Amino acid sequence: MKIINVITTIALLFIFIANIKAGEVLKIVPLKGELNFDGVPSEPDWQLSEKIPLKMHFPVYGNQPTEESDVRITYDKDYLWVSAKLYYKDISKMVSNSKKRDETSNSSDYFGIILDSYDDNENALAFFTMPSGLKIDYSVSNDALGNGPDDSGTNYTWNSYWDVMTSKDDSAWYVEMRIPFSSLRFQTVENITKMGLIINRGISYCNEIDTYPAIDTKYGENARMKPSLAETVAFENIASRNPVYIAPYLLTGFTRDWTKNEDGSQYVKNDNPDLTGGLDVKYNINSNLTLDFTANTDFAQVEADDETVNLTRYSLSFPEKRLFFQERASIFNYELGGPQSLFYSRNIGITNGEPVRILGGARMVGRIGKWDVGFLDMNTVRFNENPAENFGVVRLRKQVINENSYIGGIVTSRLGFDGKYNVAYGIDGIFRLFKDDYMDIKIAQTQDKNIESNMASPDPGFFRLAWQRRSEEGFGYEAIYAYWGKDFNPGSGFMFTNNIHELRASTQYGWFPGKDSEIFKYRASLDFEMLRRIQDGNVENMELSPQFEVSTKSGYGAFIAFGMRKEGLLNDFQLTDHVFVPAGTYTFYKLFGMLNSPKTKKVAATLDYMAGGFYDGNMFSIAFKPEFSLSSSFQVSGSYQLDKVSFSNRVQSFTNNIARVKITYMLNTRISLSSFVQYNEIDNIIITNFRLRYNPRDGNDLYLVFNDLRTARNFEPGIKQPPYNNRTVVIKYTHTFRL
Repeated sequence: MKIINVITTIALLFIFIANIKAGEVLKIVPLKGELNFDGVPSEPDWQLSEKIPLKMHFPVYGNQPTEESDVRITYDKDYLWVSAKLYYKDISKMVSNSKKRDETSNSSDYFGIILDSYDDNENALAFFTMPSGLKIDYSVSNDALGNGPDDSGTNYTWNSYWDVMTSKDDSAWYVEMRIPFSSLRFQTVENITKMGLIINRGISYCNEIDTYPAIDTKYGENARMKPSLAETVAFENIASRNPVYIAPYLLTGFTRDWTKNEDGSQYVKNDNPDLTGGLDVKYNINSNLTLDFTANTDFAQVEADDETVNLTRYSLSFPEKRLFFQERASIFNYELGGPQSLFYSRNIGITNGEPVRILGGARMVGRIGKWDVGFLDMNTVRFNENPAENFGVVRLRKQVINENSYIGGIVTSRLGFDGKYNVAYGIDGIFRLFKDDYMDIKIAQTQDKNIESNMASPDPGFFRLAWQRRSEEGFGYEAIYAYWGKDFNPGSGFMFTNNIHELRASTQYGWFPGKDSEIFKYRASLDFEMLRRIQDGNVENMELSPQFEVSTKSGYGAFIAFGMRKEGLLNDFQLTDHVFVPAGTYTFYKLFGMLNSPKTKKVAATLDYMAGGFYDGNMFSIAFKPEFSLSSSFQVSGSYQLDKVSFSNRVQSFTNNIARVKITYMLNTRISLSSFVQYNEIDNIIITNFRLRYNPRDGNDLYLVFNDLRTARNFEPGIKQPPYNNRTVVIKYTHTFRL
């Protein structure tokens, strides 16, 4: 209680200096007549709306855009309408390199809007297109901060119901968007609805991004999509219809596995035909709340995770791809640091990497009064030795102090039908104290039937306090302290460590040379992290790393760092079947960094590298990722990663190669074909995935998927290898009825 009182006092001390977003609200003018939705915004009614001015965001913040844009927004009782006339002095410089749904391409021109529909400064929905007329939609959470180096706080798996049409002539390309209010979640007070608005235009040939409002690049690479930097706009007398979306799916397929017989003398084949189906139902209770039901939940069998080699002692986290979990998924976020979280939806229906059938469940998200609410309850069936289980989550958050500060709470439960249980609960708050300074506080606890712990002790508890300055210009800093009790174990979450104290600190200085320099940004920083075990007081791991980064206005970038790392192993660390690191304490040094070419070009590449010590040995790692945007219909990308680890004093070593090639052909914006081949040397496997998608309209999808997994090389003399280990063919169709 003393900790809570201190935290509350600190937060209250800063109320009077909290920076509240100010300024006039832009009122959107309603549509008087009718618009012809054809991708040509030529109707006189468009001119009744105010032209929205764009300013250059990148490469020189605040400059006038290189090309002229005419963007207007209006609305009627059913739709939010957006039009754009995107001009060029030389139309031959327009670039269109994709047609596939949600296929982002920095080498293509684009236009879109980001709507913070609750005006909560943290979450938003994005609707984008390119000259080809493709649809790109995604959700933004956590103010586009993300939870790690590969997470930008955006979720492209989220899809909505909306329409876009484009056209072009000798001077411009044109956009008309029609977004149903039933696809948005918003709150109306006295007939006024406020939303946050960001407009983006990307111009590939000059590596330029223009935005409304003017957004300073000092807020980082994702500044142009941050809800906290959006302009507040107002609508009068809008209401959401409350349709019911009923989406049954049917899946049929065939799987053949080759496995060894009982005495291991030969491989025998096992054939498994599959025919299943399920149902998702979505009902908009009102403009604030959405209720979802599911039966025999879709397992996203048409999606595949990347092959990865894990050279750390900790588990890897993978993103959620099942559609049922996507609607405003950020409401359930309760981050514990990095990818770790009190709730991790991939625990539902997946055990030890194997799918477990979900009987069904319900989910509700939205806002009630001033509270953001999330509720989920799902049941899985018995699987092997695992009992049938019930998963439950309740999440509440409320805006306090200012428009960028929140308090909240969460409760999760995982109940086995054999009597086992795991319950986790926590409170959290984020407070904007100065203009760019934020304080983040979390306190949580778990109770598990198999773990005896005293609720009054810190053993089943978690505490985290973080202070951060969210700006890349000038002096910046971040400080984090976290405590993980030895019995803290959220059964519905993702966590790879406990029983530790965690301390992280970083300082940086960033500067922008100005409009006359070819350099866009320099950044120098010093990062420190330390995890210390509670049980013996010794270091679990510690790293100190000075870093330097530079990027150019044309798109080239370089990052270099030097790290001193200390690792304390209580137990042997197994890397492969024949290579391990003995328990002990190790100190080693490494050099690591990254180089990238401009992503706006038809050919782009990224190179990551690391070399130096690795426990009592050495390691060299390099990853090369090229991308080829050959046309608006044809794209090729790939990656190659080499890891060499050696322990000469113990005569142990291994080399691993991971290679991927992805080829995508897009016949039009509705039909696409992709082929994905992966090779993993350590696991000695080659994985091939082929996918055809036909998406005639939102909510209707036909997939044909072929997966093949085989051994790359035969290491079993005397045993005839099968032609492959596993092969699956799947046909899946989803059809959405809108009532």
